[in-house]
Amino acid sequence: MTTTQDPHLSAIRDVEPATPEGCGECLRSGGRWVHLRLCLTCGNVGCCDSSPSRHASAHAAGHNHPIVRSFEPGEDWRWCYVDEAYV
Repeated sequence: MTTTQDPHLSAIRDVEPATPEGCGECLRSGGRWVHLRLCLTCGNVGCCDSSPSRHASAHAAGHNHPIVRSFEPGEDWRWCYVDEAYV
């Protein structure tokens, strides 16, 4: 996996997961998810684009929070939605 130096890295904060038990929106609506993503700007936990509702990317676009990391056990990659690249 290739990573890039991304200008959006400045949006990363020291965050705690808002809903460590799963996608906050899916938990509220009774939805389901495939994989989870953690917003590195505010701590929102959302479901991935393979999930039916795609809450993580909707959150990124709606709140202008560009970078997430995988919230899956054993994974430590980060993704910038703006540049569509691993960072």
